[in-house]
Order: sequence, then C-alpha cells, then structure tokens
Amino acid sequence: MRLTVLGCYGPYPAAGQNCSGYLLQDDEVNVLLDCGNGVLSRLRYFCQPWELTAVILSHLHSDHLSDLMILRYALQMQEEQHASALPLQVYAPPQPEEEYNRLTYKQYLQSRPLSAGTALSFGSMRFTFIKGVHGVPNYVITVTARGKKIVYSGDTEFFPGLTAAAQGADLFLCEANYLKSDLQQGKVNHLAAFQAAAVAKEAEVKRLVLTHHNPERDPRLALAEAQAIFPDTELAHAGSLYYL
Repeated sequence: MRLTVLGCYGPYPAAGQNCSGYLLQDDEVNVLLDCGNGVLSRLRYFCQPWELTAVILSHLHSDHLSDLMILRYALQMQEEQHASALPLQVYAPPQPEEEYNRLTYKQYLQSRPLSAGTALSFGSMRFTFIKGVHGVPNYVITVTARGKKIVYSGDTEFFPGLTAAAQGADLFLCEANYLKSDLQQGKVNHLAAFQAAAVAKEAEVKRLVLTHHNPERDPRLALAEAQAIFPDTELAHAGSLYYL
C-alpha cells in the first residue's frame, strides 16, 4: 500500500494548505479517504478524479467533504468527453441526513451508507469501521492489505475502542487538533496530541502520524507533546508518502 497525504488541516486550512484528504493506493486501486477543501487539486498529482475506485468519508463535516462538490464536475466533464465507469461510489455515515443527501449527484456520484458493521474490499485492501466520538457520527477506519495495517482516526475524542482499533498498526494516522491545555479548558470533539501518543504507545503501533493540524498554532507544539510519550511520532505534511 501507499498512503499519500493530500491535506492535513482542520477545521480550515493555514495559508497555502488544505483540509483533510488521504489517498490509498495498491496496484490499480485508488481510494480517497476524506475530501476536504483543496484536496482535488493535489490529488491530480497522483491520480485523476475519474481514476478513483471509491471515496470514503470518515464523517460529514465540510473540512472533510467540501471538494466532493467540485470533484463531481470533473467527473461530469470527463464523462461528456470520454465515456468512463460511473458513478463513483461515496461511502459515508448517513447522518446528518441533509449532508448525506447532498453527496449523490446525478449519475456521477452515488452515496452509500457506512455503519460499524460495514466491511469493504477494493483489490487487496479491506476496510472496516468503528464509531468514534464527535459532534456528528464519525468512523475510525482500519485498512489492511498484504499483512499491513493502517488506522485513520477521522475526528474523535478519546474512547477506549480507539486503542483496540489501533492495536499493532504499522501506521496510525491520528488527529491531534488539541493540546492538553485545550482539554483543560473544556474543549471537546477532538483528541489532544498527548492522547494520540498514549493510544499509540498502549496499542504498540509502529509509527504515529499526527494530522488535522490546528491552523492557528505551530504543529510542532503538538509534535513535542506527543513525542514526550511516543518518540516514533511525526507530523503529516501535504505530499507526504508512506509505503507499507
């Protein structure tokens, strides 16, 4: 598998950056995890929108889905000029309902509901899901292929099942929008960097990659907080490639 970071900020980007989007590739399979603003432009360095096998959305907040509203036009223009296999399947939690209903677009995008019992396979990659803790339904995504395991947190507070999901992961792509000080001020719906690191340590993951950076804060603060607990931590950067 190859994981490419297309965007890693939230809930809005820092200057010159993008919101959440991650491309998973194996052989001829291209699966996009989340599609926040700016993701479509960077995606095209690695594959074309009409070459996507599927899109999987961890949850239905705009910083994780907004570029789908533009990607659909790319599919439409491609279909008008060159016949292609459509629709592109978009797997997502079915709530909030009004956001879910926006995902289907003519014959170009077709939404499919996700639940904790969903299991998807594309080529050698198998995807399973557990529900996280966020302001809207969010699913932690586990991807396995050829004996390797990637876990992506989406957006979530800490909950015990996150550690179980991350157990033994070769790469744990985990949001860290907060620092410990944010939690002390009562902020909710996201993980702090020290929590992501504690999960990584307990779950004995091989590599922790922090993402969903706060656009108004130097991400190196989160990195330092996490590395104090789990040294094998690094920051996601747009364009970063991980081979497993």
